[in-house]
Amino acid sequence: MAKKSKTAFVCTECGADYPRWTGQCTACGQWNTVKEVQLSSAGSTRSSGYAGSRSEVQYLSDVDIAQAERIFTGLKEFDRVLGGGIVKGSVVLIGGAPGAGKSTILLQTIANIALSDISVLYVSGEESLQQIAERAHRLNLRTDNIKMLAETSVQQITQTLETEQPQVVIIDSIQVMFSADTDSAPGSVSQVRESASLLTQFAKRHQVSIFMVGHVTKDQSLAGPMTLSHIVDAQVVLSSTDDARFRVLRSDKNRFGSVGELGFFAMESTGLKEVSNPSAMFLSRADKPSPGSVVTVLWEGTRPLLVEIQALVTESQYGNPRRLAVGLDQNRLAMLLAVLARHGGVFTGNDEIYTNVVGGIKVSETSSDMAILVGIVSSLKDRVMPLQAVFFGEIGLNGEIRPVANGQARLNEAAKHGFKRAVIPKGNKPRQQIAGLKVDAVSNVQELLDVIQELQGE
Repeated sequence: MAKKSKTAFVCTECGADYPRWTGQCTACGQWNTVKEVQLSSAGSTRSSGYAGSRSEVQYLSDVDIAQAERIFTGLKEFDRVLGGGIVKGSVVLIGGAPGAGKSTILLQTIANIALSDISVLYVSGEESLQQIAERAHRLNLRTDNIKMLAETSVQQITQTLETEQPQVVIIDSIQVMFSADTDSAPGSVSQVRESASLLTQFAKRHQVSIFMVGHVTKDQSLAGPMTLSHIVDAQVVLSSTDDARFRVLRSDKNRFGSVGELGFFAMESTGLKEVSNPSAMFLSRADKPSPGSVVTVLWEGTRPLLVEIQALVTESQYGNPRRLAVGLDQNRLAMLLAVLARHGGVFTGNDEIYTNVVGGIKVSETSSDMAILVGIVSSLKDRVMPLQAVFFGEIGLNGEIRPVANGQARLNEAAKHGFKRAVIPKGNKPRQQIAGLKVDAVSNVQELLDVIQELQGE
């Protein structure tokens, strides 16, 4: 008599498991995310972890710390996001909305790698080989060294990998792969988790670099169980900006590089092309300055980035004024308005306030606080700020302006793009004067408002 298969109830968001179904996951608080999954049979239980093999107990001082060997993709922006190239034996999950260019950038990558006489294999589970060949022809890529495989069974794929022994593998996509050891449909929580873990084990044992293409949900987060993010070594997301021509590749997780690194590309008829100067891409401002428009210097990953922040202050037509932040933290906007009222004497309680980061960039650091506040004051007073002025600095609840990291590099970036004036925290004041750049160092909100008044009079 066949044994009854065991089931469990797992949250698709955080991976928490429950003995029975529940409407809300108590671990992450999400509703309707707990799904029933089939557990693998006892005979197919993995005998090793995600690392691919068991290891003996040893002292940490005896562990070999040799530098990881990397493979260059031929795209410097992609290498930057990965931390300097593809680490041998690593597993990278790349996600993005349909049409973002995931398959395009991976096809370009393996075409570049194949030119270096490195064996590659593209495994397609969604598109036919003819569709991929047509895309490669449209991109003018050399294809005679690219091996292809149309397969969705993980067991069949690993057998092929053992035979062909490629060094770089593309899995497109992980949501359509399935393992014969798991009794559920492809795309389910258990299938995605099991397929990803088997491929990861193979990558670690044979030192094969694997790229997995992942789908995204309606809120632009990677689909599948949260354990998928824990299994892989790096997780990157490809998204489009407000200008549909450009794409931004962001690193959300990277065991071999910095998190939050950005890579910029332009979508052209021949594929994705690198943008060597992303600051210029986000600074296509109008020739005539307008109230509420200011420029700040962000620090994304390992480099500075100049972006424009816009603010609009208008009298409220209703009893409850709106505060809307696009690309910025809504709660931080409310905090800055409170600081402006308490320590600057500028009240906006009866006004609607809208803020926006031009270009579709999402600001996650606090160095944009000063620029947001300056933009709000500029729009409220209906006075323009000079086009050649840049602002950055963190604002505290006591009205103090705190220094931010990499201040010198931010100032150098501003000077390189022709900015003549910089308003920064006193703690970031450079020891040596930067040619062509006048620096105003302020320590609190009141001093900042005095500088704003001076700049508005120029």
